[in-house]
Amino acid sequence: MDEGGTPLLPDSLVYQIFLNLGPADVLAAGLVCHQWQAVSRDEFLWREQFYRYYQVARNVPRHPAATSWYEEFRRLYDTVPCVEVQTLKEHTDQVLHLSFSHSGYQFASCSKDCTVKIWNNDLTISLLHSADMRPYNWSYTQFSQFNQDDSLLLASGVFLGPHNSSSGEIAVISLDTFALLSRVRNKPYDVFGCWLTDTSLISGNLHRIGDTTSCSVLWLNNAFQDVESENVNVVKRLFKIQNLNASTIRTVMVADCSRFDSPELLLDAGALGADPGCVFDLSSDSEEPAVDPGPARTKGLRRLLEGRAQPQPSECALETKAAELLAQGHTKPPERGSAAAGSKLLIFTTGCFTYSPHQIGIKQILPHQMTTAGPVLGEGRGSDAFFDALDHVIDVHGHIIGMGLSPDNRYLYVNSRAWPSGSVVADPMQPPPIAEEIDLLVFDLKTMREVKRALRAHRAYTPNDECFFIFLDVSRDFVASGAEDRHGYIWDRHYNICLAKLRHQDVVNSVVFSPQEQELLLTASDDATIKAWRSPRTVRVCQAPRPRPRLRPFFSWFASQRR
Repeated sequence: MDEGGTPLLPDSLVYQIFLNLGPADVLAAGLVCHQWQAVSRDEFLWREQFYRYYQVARNVPRHPAATSWYEEFRRLYDTVPCVEVQTLKEHTDQVLHLSFSHSGYQFASCSKDCTVKIWNNDLTISLLHSADMRPYNWSYTQFSQFNQDDSLLLASGVFLGPHNSSSGEIAVISLDTFALLSRVRNKPYDVFGCWLTDTSLISGNLHRIGDTTSCSVLWLNNAFQDVESENVNVVKRLFKIQNLNASTIRTVMVADCSRFDSPELLLDAGALGADPGCVFDLSSDSEEPAVDPGPARTKGLRRLLEGRAQPQPSECALETKAAELLAQGHTKPPERGSAAAGSKLLIFTTGCFTYSPHQIGIKQILPHQMTTAGPVLGEGRGSDAFFDALDHVIDVHGHIIGMGLSPDNRYLYVNSRAWPSGSVVADPMQPPPIAEEIDLLVFDLKTMREVKRALRAHRAYTPNDECFFIFLDVSRDFVASGAEDRHGYIWDRHYNICLAKLRHQDVVNSVVFSPQEQELLLTASDDATIKAWRSPRTVRVCQAPRPRPRLRPFFSWFASQRR
């Protein structure tokens, strides 16, 4: 300033100088005087800082809920849960899975030490209860899920047995008394199981038909098995689905269609050049009778087999052909129902080329199917209808190692390790090699189309036959995943950028956001620990003894917490 208080440098020149500074330097310069502070908060300046610092493509618009570029920059830097605040060491072996209650007050963990632990989620997390499942002949616990009103916990585990055994069990635990209410067989164990309603859950069973053909049966089970009348069902067959080429149904989950019309983040598929050819709609609105409603999901395999000259078909190919012929005319087509009329989507991994899960199957569950009342073992279907047809199949051309739903249930996020481009499966027992890079794909369950481009940063190293599930989670603004490279990762859902890497000493198997506070994230690892991560903003609020000025804390944290 000169003696009269007039700035010696015009705002335009200060602006040009600030364009050549980094975000921390701009904030520091803004503390010098009122003029520089005003320029340091210029919207065009922070727009440039945002795109340059986060390396976001210039054609990606600002988040529709953002109020300014400055606040949007601060949101990505100051609200991401990247500060480790607590390490839980109560487990004695690898921690495989984490799940939050819907209220956010509790969470559960599963481990190779064969316990299910329930925790109180306070500012300092504490152990509330530990259930040892070894007395029930379990080898380890692998998955848990709270029902909608947080009164019951579903816990899934693996039975003791030979290395190649695929048997498991689902247990229902009361969260009031911690009593074990019921146990349900589950095969293969990596079906995991899930809640359909507050008092009914889905389990699986597998029936072998041939060397590489089988059928998966999905059962609806009452969580309370002690009934007063023998006429009241505690279990009902939901769907029976044919498996080809050593594939099976795994990893079931349920999406609520009634939440699709009010998404918390609308992802634009058309503008991002999504490939519509990677999703196959197997249902039809045409009134013409379907020629082959059953094995529609294996058309690609049929073309593959018929397109190759095979004067001597292998036994596997002949078995597949025979299974397809069996299914023709013996498969129940999908029931018609409106997605807005209280229906839900059953989502699971499957396949048709090889045993490794490379497809996502989707089956609509109508309201009348969401109860154990009615026919017990599918007596309602025609005697010729052996199998149920799928409504949709998504082929990801790779090994699926993780799935998660957005909070509004509209978007499905999928961890996949891609097959080489143009690879052909000649032997179902020898799937193609898989990439070390993990692609995080996004599918819109309302349109059944892929949206966004694949997110990348995390890696996995195990081969096909040793590949294991890596659980991911999605919050309103972020998506997080574990990885085999000893890190958890967090991306922004709108900008598709990686915001943080969360360090562990071994493989990170599971991540989960608090459903009530996305600035809190938990990670579980093979190093037998659970780590709690909070955002820098939350850490400052928890540690601050008194209110502080608005701008200075952001700058001071920014300058000292470079990621």
